[in-house]
Amino acid sequence: MDRKRIWGWWFFDWASQPYHTLLLTFVFSVYFAEVAQRHFLAIGGDLRLAGAQAQALWGYGLSVAGIVIAVLAPILGAVADTSGRRMPWIWFFSLLYVAGSAGLWTLMPAQPALVQAVVLFGIGLVGVEFATIFTNALLPGLAPRDEIGRLSGSGYAFGYLGGVLSLAVMLALFQETPSGRTLIGLDPLFGLDPAAREGTRFVGPFVAIWYAVFMIPFFLWVREPRGPGQPLRLGAALGRLWTLIRSLRHRRSLAMWLASSMLSRDALNALYGFGGVYAGTVLGWPVFLAGVFGVVSAIAAAIVSWAGGRADRLWGPKPVIIATTAILTAVCIVVIGMDRQTLFGMATPRNPVFGRFFVPDLVFFLCGALIGGAGGALQAASRTLMVRHTTAARATEAFGLYALSGKATAFLAPFLIALVTDLTGNQRLGISPLIGLFILSLLLLVWVKPEGEVEQ
Repeated sequence: MDRKRIWGWWFFDWASQPYHTLLLTFVFSVYFAEVAQRHFLAIGGDLRLAGAQAQALWGYGLSVAGIVIAVLAPILGAVADTSGRRMPWIWFFSLLYVAGSAGLWTLMPAQPALVQAVVLFGIGLVGVEFATIFTNALLPGLAPRDEIGRLSGSGYAFGYLGGVLSLAVMLALFQETPSGRTLIGLDPLFGLDPAAREGTRFVGPFVAIWYAVFMIPFFLWVREPRGPGQPLRLGAALGRLWTLIRSLRHRRSLAMWLASSMLSRDALNALYGFGGVYAGTVLGWPVFLAGVFGVVSAIAAAIVSWAGGRADRLWGPKPVIIATTAILTAVCIVVIGMDRQTLFGMATPRNPVFGRFFVPDLVFFLCGALIGGAGGALQAASRTLMVRHTTAARATEAFGLYALSGKATAFLAPFLIALVTDLTGNQRLGISPLIGLFILSLLLLVWVKPEGEVEQ
């Protein structure tokens, strides 16, 4: 194995993870929810309804990005496999990542351009998701088959460590607390104005800079294998894609795996996408506390992803997927059953029980650790099981289908959350569709072969 090439591949996870950690889950999403809730409160005067409207807007925005990804992912994968080129696509979508995340600086606390922020976030999200398709497609060529699970789990663990470090730097040096200083008592660097929330808004440019710097090892050390070198022909690529889709009729294990992963990963992504909004609007957490929560969650994710990679190597990816999906289902049930004052309908102590934290705060910290840990192990094992269902020659095309399976309902999960939240005016009930998605994904695993299958 080429260790330098493997480290370069791992650096994509390190470079790209802050988009999920700092923007999707723990800092920007909480800031967006706070700003949007205040905006809708000024219009309607109902705090609970304003929180629901903020969650719904965020959900509809993620839905649109999910539709774009679902439609284009398999097509781009087929085109890349036909032409034999993956690196140019990674460069292009990296530019979208940087542009979208950097533009989030423009979300002001007063008179906020909420729709513009959602659009920019969607552009960056499309960039990171498509770049991930093409980097995942390089995985089969990195190591022998029996080492793929360990490399995949270690890559996720390395990425989560990058997420932890980037979040710690953001909280320590830039993001202001209510006192106007950072979490360690400094004035935000570069003269960022706390009154204008510039320390928090800097999270977008910070994520863009982080990605640009740490993708350097990837582009220096990773060289893709030579492909067929054919000119790019869209018709031929779509023809191959259609042939692959039709072959699913005769490849039940792959078809069931794609359907199962579609449900479980979409539900997981929705948990990531709405966790910060929930913390900010239901539990009333400030952005900096959500950031601390993110550190705990990301550390758990790094540890469990590493351990999950070892478990994957010993027992295969399917048992890891079953266990982690069951944990995430239980977490959803707990999240729905709690609010600021109660847990499953029972009143919680009115006084803090640990430092300044109340029972709901501590329960949500535990949920965050479980989401991070189980989610990281689930994604790593899912990537391994997909490798067992494809060949190196058609990996991009297969991972395009894999992305489609992960994103075909990526618009549906946020849409269902937004719709249920809209209809009930209750953010907690809005999370309930995720329980059904997780349970269905477990049922479909019955027909998935643990060792996978390749083309017949």
